[in-house]
Amino acid sequence: LVIHSDCGCHYRWPEWIGICEEAGIARSMSRKGCSPDNSRMEGFFGTMKTEMFHGRDWAGVTLDELGKRIDAYIERHNTTRIKRSLGSMSPLQYRRSLGLAA
Repeated sequence: LVIHSDCGCHYRWPEWIGICEEAGIARSMSRKGCSPDNSRMEGFFGTMKTEMFHGRDWAGVTLDELGKRIDAYIERHNTTRIKRSLGSMSPLQYRRSLGLAA
């Protein structure tokens, strides 16, 4: 498991380092002023918040249920949600067309 951060102060915070090491999580950080390596995830999270989070009533939803809904969104995003930038294919269909996924 790898967790990515964009030069935030928490990245070097000793407690954060300890949490990651204890959990076996590799830390990744972009260089200062190097946004391209982070832009894809920023775009994905923005799309996810727009499509599945904002405008919904989350009162009473547990963290476990929220996790399940996020998992379901990611599954749909990767397998059935088409993107024009991928030739009107889902990410999985696109990877398969390139021979990068089974």
